[in-house]
Amino acid sequence: MIEIEGLTRKYGDLVAVDDVSFSIGKGEVVGLLGHNGAGKTTIMRMLTGYIEPTAGSVVIDGLPVSEQRLRIQRRLGYLSENAPLYPDMSVVRYLEYVADLRGVARADRPAALRLALERTWLADRALDPVATLSKGYKQRLGVAQAIVHEPEILILDEPTNGLDPAQIFQMRSLVGDLSRNATIIVSTHVLQEVEAVCERVIIMVQGRIAMDARLSELRQSNRLVVGLGNPADDAADRLGEIPGVAAVAPAEGPRGESYGLDLDAPMDEVAPGVARAAVEGGWDLYRLSEQARTLETVFREVSERGSHGG
Repeated sequence: MIEIEGLTRKYGDLVAVDDVSFSIGKGEVVGLLGHNGAGKTTIMRMLTGYIEPTAGSVVIDGLPVSEQRLRIQRRLGYLSENAPLYPDMSVVRYLEYVADLRGVARADRPAALRLALERTWLADRALDPVATLSKGYKQRLGVAQAIVHEPEILILDEPTNGLDPAQIFQMRSLVGDLSRNATIIVSTHVLQEVEAVCERVIIMVQGRIAMDARLSELRQSNRLVVGLGNPADDAADRLGEIPGVAAVAPAEGPRGESYGLDLDAPMDEVAPGVARAAVEGGWDLYRLSEQARTLETVFREVSERGSHGG
């Protein structure tokens, strides 16, 4: 549904986005993750047609943004980093204005406004002037304007910015609800946001893609952690001789001595051999488990590689 090819954006000598390519299928919920300044917001602005790329292309549902910008923008919902709100308008009047801009039929507007207000928990503030809203409520209104026309594609730049923990939970629930009928891109520097609502992550480092993978794939580990009591001096060497074990290194553990085993064979084939080695060696086996791999671990690894030019 979304095809980005060779996307580049320069500001003078600064390369904000450098030859980025990826595709997103219909119905996907994708997190664009990176530190501040990694190029996420610039990509969002090029994708939505608000700025033009220096090079490369964006095609949405077969339509090039460079040629069909207004047509594509009608199908998008966009929460920018700083949503453009009009402080003198009331909440509902602002949403009515946005619905008009978005081409929502006059007869359909009351229902569209009601739904957007209810989804973003703004119904009881509908008549309040925008200027009186807190930062969290303004962020909710930014999301409301992005969804008032029921877009096919929803692009959210830091959607939980300024929200308290309860509001963050509500926003995650909303994204999950919207994902039933829309393709969603969430740009953020918050790892928990990606883990909570996305099924795929694209990690940006210094304007380039450092990783593009499904979260389920990232969590897969090829490392086994073994905790032993009273191991022999040559325990590490003996563990390294087990078929399927590629390397052995010390690891942290609550009891005895722990070892991390890097595997080059399926874990369920290697684990019985580790248990047999413990029995044959007369060692107490306190732990035999897969080392969990988190998004935080992956993000740290790719960020360090990217910062060193790897």
